[in-house]
Amino acid sequence: MATQPWQADALAEAAQAARGLGIDAELLDAGQVRAEVNSPTYLAGLWDRDGCATVDPARLAWGLRRACLAAGVRIYEHTPVTGIGDERSPAGRSGRLALVTPRGRVLADRVALAAGAFAPLLRRLRYYVVPVYDYVLMTRPLSPAQLASIGWRHRQGIGDSANQFHYYRLTADNRILWGGYDAVYYYGSKIAARLDQRPATFAMLAGHFNATFPQLDGIEFTHSWGGVIDTCSRFCAFFGTARSGRLAYVTGYTGLGVGASRFGANVMLDLLSGERTERTDLEMVRSKPVPFPPEPVRAAGIGLTRWSLARADRRDGRRNAWLRALDSIGLGFDS
Repeated sequence: MATQPWQADALAEAAQAARGLGIDAELLDAGQVRAEVNSPTYLAGLWDRDGCATVDPARLAWGLRRACLAAGVRIYEHTPVTGIGDERSPAGRSGRLALVTPRGRVLADRVALAAGAFAPLLRRLRYYVVPVYDYVLMTRPLSPAQLASIGWRHRQGIGDSANQFHYYRLTADNRILWGGYDAVYYYGSKIAARLDQRPATFAMLAGHFNATFPQLDGIEFTHSWGGVIDTCSRFCAFFGTARSGRLAYVTGYTGLGVGASRFGANVMLDLLSGERTERTDLEMVRSKPVPFPPEPVRAAGIGLTRWSLARADRRDGRRNAWLRALDSIGLGFDS
């Protein structure tokens, strides 16, 4: 959805680019988009009917777990790996990899590392990934009259197209999940359970919700939560190997992991095979993002970028010198 004229222009450009790639993305004007989902803030929309799907991440994880167990995979929950080393043979040569846990070691010929935002087990990854918190609200179930007031008959997944954007979905019981916008970095790459709740962000999200759907003014939010995502400077996953090719990793999804993690897993399998494939030849697989500087420069740079993105949203999308500099070296969404 576009909520500002400059965003509508960008959607029109995106629609043209999509058509050039054979993607059937339909550009909607204000009347057409409000006929789908009724908000006074909408000026245009871009509807991809075939290339997108909405999934429930929890059900996806549960389904993958069932499939893994059926295939004979053993899962050890609540068993963190705290270190990775080499098992030495009697002759002193490197053998298998040894994964250290509080309950003992696991020996493996190959390791696929996909720990996301959490403490990197490879020192090199500490400079490429930072944890950023994303927050969500959930309304109580809408009454039939409330749902009718906003339409949404086709139950599309929706996102607006500002730099700091919202995403929202209808649940099976007609609640609205409303999240995004306020991605928060805590100094020192801090991750803690208490950070899953941030009242200031929830209040701001509620205000944005009411502006988008004034016909639902006063609706109760029954749930709120936050979670940490792994962000890198190019805002999409990157890949690599370590331990003489016996370990492969993928991280830095920046919130795109639900859709892209299957691709990421296949890249890791290709890398562990040691064979050259169409995937391993991709520039995004062969290259790395620009690393983040140490603190306090790291926090200052992230804060400046967030401030600049918010400023661009208020100024018809015009990017300041800082954002233009990032664009010129391929950082962020323009990477």
